[in-house]
Amino acid sequence: MEATAQLPAWRTNLATIGALMTRARNELLRVPGAAIPGVLAPTIFFLGLNGVFGALTQLNGFSTGSYEAFIVPVSMLQGAGFTGAAAGVNLARDIEAGWLDRLLVSPTPRWVLLAGTVLAASARALIPATFVIAIALALGAGFPGLDGLAIAYLMVAAMAAIAACWGSMLALRFKSQSAAPLMQSGMMALILFTPAYAPLALLSGWLADVARINPATDVLEAARQGFVGAVTWADTWPGLLAVAGMLALLGGLALREMRRTAV
Repeated sequence: MEATAQLPAWRTNLATIGALMTRARNELLRVPGAAIPGVLAPTIFFLGLNGVFGALTQLNGFSTGSYEAFIVPVSMLQGAGFTGAAAGVNLARDIEAGWLDRLLVSPTPRWVLLAGTVLAASARALIPATFVIAIALALGAGFPGLDGLAIAYLMVAAMAAIAACWGSMLALRFKSQSAAPLMQSGMMALILFTPAYAPLALLSGWLADVARINPATDVLEAARQGFVGAVTWADTWPGLLAVAGMLALLGGLALREMRRTAV
């Protein structure tokens, strides 16, 4: 009998990641209501904050006359944070149901299992981001241009991956969906302790100090290009560096927890 040729490891790993992403997509297709919180929450934040703080554009030093344009990247990143945290909650559910144990006994490398969860969250985060952009454009926010839109989507996908790593780390540590509030609140704090509501130059006190050292500030400023001002490399590379650093840190911690998980 002729021996069956074995697929290269990289093709097997890619196929496994694709299968995990397809599973996440099928869950969304079977239960469309599962996407509602991730879409509804950033939309409510966008509409509410625009209504409450919209007059801030009248302050001297505000970088734009359109608060819709200023705040929409914040809501996009919030949607990414919620989506990534939901990936952690789903992983905790799989742990409780015993599904993860079946995956861990397979010869699949642990990093592949984590990558499937993270990349699925990145793809799903584009749904609320698109919804929020559509509402912002309808309310008068200017189109950021193709380059600004591409960078904004890149930052959204990266922030969702960061949130998924954070949520997965907590899910693997606590092995329970009861850690969900910590997953969500952690990402919300990371995004909101930035120049979310006003430019950094107009912030004061401890909030300004935190915003200056918060790596998510660079991510937000990169995503805000095009919506507010022109797209420049000087505002792009700090955001790329920030997401790379946070992914390396939280991804490493999540992978460590994955490797420590016993079956």
